[in-house]
Amino acid sequence: MPELTVRYFAGARAAAGVPDERFEVVGSPTVADVLTVVHERHGEPLAKVLAAASFLLDGVAVRDRGVAVRSGALLDVLPPFAGG
Repeated sequence: MPELTVRYFAGARAAAGVPDERFEVVGSPTVADVLTVVHERHGEPLAKVLAAASFLLDGVAVRDRGVAVRSGALLDVLPPFAGG
């Protein structure tokens, strides 16, 4: 079964309640499709984080959530960080 892994960092991890999870890849999902499934699984606390988060797909910043996600991909969810 083709899969992708979503990793959650900091506040995203707290909102999801898990450090990472695997999803089955069916067809040609986009980053937006994956985020919809993530939101459905974890509800509003994570949805608030997702609205402000940045994403890395296989280590590359995602600027367009319409980017296709391939089998074996790694999607990192990075909430805004504070500090100096």
